[in-house]
Amino acid sequence: MTIDRESDHRDTLGEVGELNALTRIFPRLPSAAAELIGPGDDAAVLAAPDKRMVITTDMMIHGPDFRLAWSSPYDLGWKAAATNLSDVAAMGAVPTALVVAIAAPADTPVSSLEAIADGLREACEALAPGSGVIGGDLSVSTVLTIVITAFGDLEGRAPVLRSGARVGDVVAVSGPLGRAAEGLRLLFNEGVVDGEPDAAAAAEVAAQHPEAVAAQLRPAPPIADGKTASLGGATAMLDLSDGLAIDARRVATASGVALDLSSEAVGGRAQLDGGEDHSLLATFPQSVELPVGFRAIGRVVDGEGLLVDGVAYTERGGWDPYAGWNGAAG
Repeated sequence: MTIDRESDHRDTLGEVGELNALTRIFPRLPSAAAELIGPGDDAAVLAAPDKRMVITTDMMIHGPDFRLAWSSPYDLGWKAAATNLSDVAAMGAVPTALVVAIAAPADTPVSSLEAIADGLREACEALAPGSGVIGGDLSVSTVLTIVITAFGDLEGRAPVLRSGARVGDVVAVSGPLGRAAEGLRLLFNEGVVDGEPDAAAAAEVAAQHPEAVAAQLRPAPPIADGKTASLGGATAMLDLSDGLAIDARRVATASGVALDLSSEAVGGRAQLDGGEDHSLLATFPQSVELPVGFRAIGRVVDGEGLLVDGVAYTERGGWDPYAGWNGAAG
């Protein structure tokens, strides 16, 4: 399902207006267990038992971040939730709530926003039970844009930062590597007609490669493993959104160390350079047993930057919003 500009124009955002559209969308959104005051007032009120709150925000824009010919509105809602929930999990926190802002063209069918709301709701239910949407905003734009701010509860634990890796730690990952990038590569190579994204062609790609395409359009990051890692002694952690190589360098730089990854454990360049898996990369003291869900892929060593099998890895793969995809996903 894509946003259909030729559908019944009596039911577009421009015809029904903001208030009526929100009246239809709100019942589809999930409530948050920590919600004290939800949508409908000037601001929401959220319980924060730990007195510290993890906060993150992310933006998805038609063009650089998604293609309407490839992603259904439901997919967009799911992915918008998943990508923010994983950032909260990467701090070792438990996701509690989302605030969602959407800017859409006036001729967008209201049913498309309802489907986005359904994706948000079902992603929260599947990936972070108890989290929900507590408010947001709806505006008009020439380009569909979705912005989410997510909140998380540390439950009394210290946040797990990128800067805590120490020499001797084990580097581990929970979740897949390279699968979402493979899905994107397939869509760019085969989900097009005359060089332009095409819904029918993308549907054929999805039918032939369901796991890879789903990993790109509807990721399912291991949200619960963020808390598990924190309880298991993780010294550093982050969400693998831009690619293992790029994100591992971020941990190395923040911690003042080098990360030496095993090519055998990682799997190859596609796994190093591919992004958007939203898996969790973490470091753990060598003395602790890796938590369930995590697998070792390397070590923290003296030095700086990223090594693979002891050799500096200088390839510039992964995702940069100003340069686009480099390397495996290209």
